[in-house]
Amino acid sequence: MTKKNLPALQDLYADLELAAKNTELNILLNQKPKADWIKKNPFANNSNYIPIEKIEYLLTSIYLKWKVEVKHWAIAANSIVVTVRLHVKCPITGEWDWQDGIGAAPIQTAKGAAATDFSQVNTLSVQMVAPAAESYAVKDAAEKLGQIFGKDINRKDVIEVAPAMENKAAGLKLKLEQLKDNSHV
Repeated sequence: MTKKNLPALQDLYADLELAAKNTELNILLNQKPKADWIKKNPFANNSNYIPIEKIEYLLTSIYLKWKVEVKHWAIAANSIVVTVRLHVKCPITGEWDWQDGIGAAPIQTAKGAAATDFSQVNTLSVQMVAPAAESYAVKDAAEKLGQIFGKDINRKDVIEVAPAMENKAAGLKLKLEQLKDNSHV
């Protein structure tokens, strides 16, 4: 029979402190985005979106280090489709994490031409559309990180994560304080 060693009190502190910090990060990530950053997209039934410059600002502010890896691109029907992997460096652990995203943007053709008539593609269309598709993909990946990046922005039924996380953070802090208090006895 193998005997398990109990963790040292200091190990318990470290794990609770890390858990509390991770919970606080999740609380931040699941705040609603700043209301005046939310825009309407007239080309998509007036759906809400957050412009890419705000997403990039938030990525830099929260994660400090992040990068985008284009995994794949293709032409589907009359659109350029881009798949990216958004890498973020956790500000708590320093470990890299990632989310994948996909975006598409239509290739513009001459007025009156069929959308799939590639002989009628506007001269600079691909030059404009490829980066747009990548931006949509980055935004799609970032949304998966939390509500502050636009997750749930167009959903009718939303589970509010932040209040539950705040309760969890308070509980972890209380347990940590109790452990510290008991260690002085």
